[in-house]
Amino acid sequence: MADESEPIEVLYFYRTRWGAHDEFVALFRKNHWPILREQLAAGRFTGVELWTPRFHGDGRADWDVLVSITYRDWAAMQEHSDAEIAARLYPDQDAFKREEQRRFELLEAHWDVVLESRPLER
Repeated sequence: MADESEPIEVLYFYRTRWGAHDEFVALFRKNHWPILREQLAAGRFTGVELWTPRFHGDGRADWDVLVSITYRDWAAMQEHSDAEIAARLYPDQDAFKREEQRRFELLEAHWDVVLESRPLER
């Protein structure tokens, strides 16, 4: 098992419904990215990246949006500050919650994968 003081990378996979990809990404950028950006600035995260396949129908199409978050350490991963940040950033909580609900209605599937580094000898 990895040292709890080491960075932890988590991959968040999303598979959107047919025709919903652009709307999902737009809502993600509008409502979720600012929350992640705050946590990046505060040092809870050391990196956040958003990925999409370059070509339509690439691979098995298990996912079409991937977000990679590197947490500072295991303790940072266990913190839960999203709700406090969302309340501060989005005073109209009813609109925020409706849009976040809509974002998840656009999904067929979502799963998270916590990675454990397995260093290779050089």
